[in-house]
Amino acid sequence: MANEQSKDFNAMLHNSKDMPKVQRITDEKSIEKYGGERMYFAPPIDYDRVMKTVPLGKVITVGQIRDYFAKTNNADFTDPITAGIFVSIAAWASEQRDNDKTPYWRTLKAGGELNPKYPGGVEVQKEKLEAEGHIVIQRGRSNIRYYAKDYQDSLYCLF
Repeated sequence: MANEQSKDFNAMLHNSKDMPKVQRITDEKSIEKYGGERMYFAPPIDYDRVMKTVPLGKVITVGQIRDYFAKTNNADFTDPITAGIFVSIAAWASEQRDNDKTPYWRTLKAGGELNPKYPGGVEVQKEKLEAEGHIVIQRGRSNIRYYAKDYQDSLYCLF
């Protein structure tokens, strides 16, 4: 996202845009990739609601949230594009609020990767995770990425 400081992320968070909904896809490659044709779209506020449930010391991945939404809404999978966007919106909306904060830093990308699109980038997420007892490691030489070490041991279960 660009120009985050000038956007009203809380308004975006509460704009459901005709979601939730299930849409049937017909593209064979997508059906094969995601394991079905029933794609669920969750509204942004639902991502925020789930992210708020992750307790201190625990983490969750965007994939877990997507799986949770798909299973609880009789779908084969949850749209990955809107999931990534809506998780970022929840993070930025939290930063714009004075209270009712969302611990967005506990939501990781696939493989435990930190999210550079969060407020303050990976540096702030790293700092917040380490303050809660997690170890963050760096991988790569030219394309440097950061990961929560052994994140699987701290996963929060939604079911």
